[in-house]
Amino acid sequence: MGDPRFWPYKLSQFAEPDNVLAVFINDRKLNFLNLSDEESVSLDATTSPLEEMLTSMRLSYDQVANELLAKLQKISAAGPIPAVGFGDTSVGATIEAALGIKINSDKAPDYKGIEIKSKRQQVTTRNTLFAQVPNWKLSEFKNAREMVEELGYDVPEKKCRKLYCTVSTQRPNPQGLILDVDLDAKVLNELVQLHSDSRSVCLWQLPKLHVRLQRKHRETFWITAEDITTSDGHFFLLKHINHTRRPSSQQFDRLLEIGQITVDHLIKQTSKRVTEKGPLFKIRPNAIDELFLGLPKLYNLS
Repeated sequence: MGDPRFWPYKLSQFAEPDNVLAVFINDRKLNFLNLSDEESVSLDATTSPLEEMLTSMRLSYDQVANELLAKLQKISAAGPIPAVGFGDTSVGATIEAALGIKINSDKAPDYKGIEIKSKRQQVTTRNTLFAQVPNWKLSEFKNAREMVEELGYDVPEKKCRKLYCTVSTQRPNPQGLILDVDLDAKVLNELVQLHSDSRSVCLWQLPKLHVRLQRKHRETFWITAEDITTSDGHFFLLKHINHTRRPSSQQFDRLLEIGQITVDHLIKQTSKRVTEKGPLFKIRPNAIDELFLGLPKLYNLS
């Protein structure tokens, strides 16, 4: 098996027997901090090793956010920008094009670790957090096809069958679907309630949802843009940015429980195939700040 112990080089030069050490990773390097050394951990002196490290970490942490903010301020200062595409996704596509970001379906954040979420100023609909399919292996239904065939509805004019709906924990939707958060089992269940019967449809493991949340929204710019239409065409003018960091898994679960975070199914079945654009986990605009630790920063681009 080998020897599981390891010994940091020159440890004896900054630690003595019975000292308490903190071990952490910063900039892909393993760091050791002697918590028993008052001089090293002091935050009173600006030249203490801990204060120097924290200052360096703060500067690095803010660098990308400041870079992105400067670019968006420059775009806004130039005035309305021509819209790219049409529909609900147009504002996001327009801002990403202005930033030089290629549109893709990657699950990673948009700009060097920062997720960019954009919406029209006049719109008060829910914001998409991320997409995540259920754990089909643990679900009663084993795929989206089974869901749309049993729970969907026919759309004769489109020659297809759909299951386009919003599901929350508060009450069954028209299809009888409702969410249930089981914190003990660490799962989010989706049930179908018809008359007096209730049965499971599918489920998500909460730790998996927490990982998606932390990776997608470690840091996010929520951008609001004014929708402008003139004789020259369709434009967007950037107005505000809500800058959030450090999403809380506990708050995510709580917001699910009280119906502030919901799930949208977007399943479509044709004669050739079944497509699923979700499920999309969405949050109501007034609950965004509650999802994150610390106060968000608001930037006015007007």
